[in-house]
Amino acid sequence: MALLMSNTARKLYVPRLVILWMVALVGLIGAAECTRLGNHGHHHWRAGGGWPEWAAAAGAAGRRAHTASLKDFGAVGDGTTSNTHAFAAAIAHLSRLAADGGAMLVVPPGKWLTGPFNVTSNFTLFLHRDAEILASQDLNEWRVIDPLPSYGRGRDSAGGRYSNFIMGTNLTDVVITGDNGTINGQGRFWWDKFRNNQLKYTRGYLLEIMYSDRVLISNITFKDSPSWNVHPVYSSNIVVSNVTILAPFDSANTDGIDPDSCSHVLIEDCFIVSGDDCIAIKSGWDEYGIAFNMPTQHVNIRRLTCISPFSATIALGSEMSGGIQDVRAENITAINTESGVRIKTAVGRGGFVKDIFVRGMTLNTMKYVFWMSGNYGQHPDDKYDPNAIPVVRNIRYSNVVAENVTIAGHLEGIPGAPFTGICLSNVTIDVAHSKKKLKWNCTEIEGVASAVTPTPCALLRDQGTGAAPCPFPADSFTY
Repeated sequence: MALLMSNTARKLYVPRLVILWMVALVGLIGAAECTRLGNHGHHHWRAGGGWPEWAAAAGAAGRRAHTASLKDFGAVGDGTTSNTHAFAAAIAHLSRLAADGGAMLVVPPGKWLTGPFNVTSNFTLFLHRDAEILASQDLNEWRVIDPLPSYGRGRDSAGGRYSNFIMGTNLTDVVITGDNGTINGQGRFWWDKFRNNQLKYTRGYLLEIMYSDRVLISNITFKDSPSWNVHPVYSSNIVVSNVTILAPFDSANTDGIDPDSCSHVLIEDCFIVSGDDCIAIKSGWDEYGIAFNMPTQHVNIRRLTCISPFSATIALGSEMSGGIQDVRAENITAINTESGVRIKTAVGRGGFVKDIFVRGMTLNTMKYVFWMSGNYGQHPDDKYDPNAIPVVRNIRYSNVVAENVTIAGHLEGIPGAPFTGICLSNVTIDVAHSKKKLKWNCTEIEGVASAVTPTPCALLRDQGTGAAPCPFPADSFTY
């Protein structure tokens, strides 16, 4: 089974050894990838849980009363002609019609070069399977915008940030979808400038939707983002489904999907190859995030496949000062990835990470399975409050199988403020060359374990093989 990448893409993104692992593990990846490969059209609810009603309606074919092709506005899909004005004209025209039954812009086959653009409410951006939107490499097209209020400054450097490529603010009912067409950020231009300190401002993201409600992102490939790929922020009711994200392993900060101060988020059936965390859940940075005070909560992640040799499958933080709570992840596959689940925080962050539930992870070739740190230092400035101590509690992992692992767990709390309520159950980890290596490294934590191999550190009290598994909520979110 081909795993969503052409031979050329494999050469660019995934070493041959990883391809061998992927072929060997195809039966383990199975359900998630087959669901994705077989569904290029619109999704339907599955028994036992699926899309919320608004998302099912938003993704229905023919629901928009007004449709236009990008070609109607003079666009040329040759990969070199600028279509910045065509995109702007198309969306301006359709935005005037959107209140009358909604509007859809179809991007037909071709390579469509453009500068950054905004989407609008009651709107669908639909990419044909042979359509590729290319981000302009003319820096003059990327205006400088304000930093996010919960961050206080740009993430790369002090001050503002370059515009995001596709963006929207204060919107309702936004759909970005297609038949697996591609949004290509042409990120090498940005990565090289970032490494050479040639940028005055923070890089923009490939897609950022802010202060919005009811956002559906599905059946799309995001490729080579300048920095983070998909960034919903200060928003609610978000579905990201059947999305492919590709970036080289050496690309700087190319997180896959980063819900940030958001509520009621569903991420499902996604395949991510990244230079950073495949999914990073955030909620603001130090004193700015504390003041903004908007947690990320009620997040459901399922059937995720991740490859990221230097980062995490799922990260919580490190920008978590508004709080993160009620995150549920199931049926997670990672290959050649640094860690399974990573919690990152520090003194000065404040906030909390609590009620995190992970069930069913299949991992192969990892440095760590479990990783937590209360010493993840970066601060936006020297004005952070050293008395703002983050709270980390009720972290539950169950049904985990991991092979070819360097260290089973690195669990490091904060002196005087240990991470509590950690639970591990039914965990089997094959630590490579286990006789020569430290299997667990634990400080300033409290918790329990049952049916865990290798035997965990003493700070995770062994409950015996007959103990009840770590809890996982039985209720469903109300979207």
